[in-house]
Amino acid sequence: MKKIRAFFDWTVEQELKEYLRRGLKGTDAVLIFKDEIIQSDLLSIISDINVLVCWRPSQEILDNAGELSVIINPGAGVQHLKALSPFLKARNITLINGHGNSYFTAQHGVALLLSLMNRIIPHHNAMKEGKWRLGDEFAASLPLRGRRIGLLGYGHVNSKVHKFLSGFDVSFSVLRRKRGDVAQEGKNYSFERKDDFFRDNDIIIIAVPLTESTKGMVGEKELNLLGSEGLIVNIGRGEVVNEESLYNALKNAEIAGAAIDVWYNYRPDDDNLGRKHPFNFPFHELENVILSPHRAASPFSDLQRWDEVIDNIRRICNGNGNLLNVVDIEEGY
Repeated sequence: MKKIRAFFDWTVEQELKEYLRRGLKGTDAVLIFKDEIIQSDLLSIISDINVLVCWRPSQEILDNAGELSVIINPGAGVQHLKALSPFLKARNITLINGHGNSYFTAQHGVALLLSLMNRIIPHHNAMKEGKWRLGDEFAASLPLRGRRIGLLGYGHVNSKVHKFLSGFDVSFSVLRRKRGDVAQEGKNYSFERKDDFFRDNDIIIIAVPLTESTKGMVGEKELNLLGSEGLIVNIGRGEVVNEESLYNALKNAEIAGAAIDVWYNYRPDDDNLGRKHPFNFPFHELENVILSPHRAASPFSDLQRWDEVIDNIRRICNGNGNLLNVVDIEEGY
């Protein structure tokens, strides 16, 4: 078993430290936490680390970590690390993506879909205003049975969405770049058959990373193919869907509704009322949309989300080169 020094580059809560140590008990992993070292000792300590666990590695650490072989990004999505590609190749450093939040992201996606179809929010708001039993015509629920659900992407998140929704009387289709077995009953579509995928389904759940091939892949044409009874749930990345096309499709009832957890402007300015909206079109004025503040991965305090990080460090200690969730930085996932 190989001694591995793993550096966690943020202030790690004590409960998580203990969970990581328990998970790696019996290995030769040495866990180093940023908040436990003196800043003046940082460069000497990182000079011989093998594994770096962080979201955005500083250039200082990268330049001085001469023994670094693996970077683990604990969150899903590595588009913010694309600029590191030449460095990673030159140093032969493996980049690993974290999918520990996939369970909660899938759970949130299903919750958004059911809330959208059962019109939970308008009923909640009416009840808060003391409006009791407004009649069946007010915010009538949409039936889920018989619906054709298209899973755009079939990684850690949508494979779980598939499992969670499989108890309903629905059918499934999957669109993804690389063909592969669908774990449960479903129909495969290639990217070349994207038009057929949108035409053949009336609920689309988006859980793909933002890459050159997925940016803007859902636009006016795809939304028109989805049709007036169509629903969109986006728990992937905002820019996978063209913002203006989505807003217009919702405003003009060209699709029935959308539930959105991922957005377009993550540093919005205050409006004249001091409000921040992470979009460039007034989605908040629409009645057929559910707005969610990119919190599908919550709660961060869930310790089991770190199990894949523990598993990968254990594999490195054991000399097992078959690591989980290795990223092709050029492909973006």
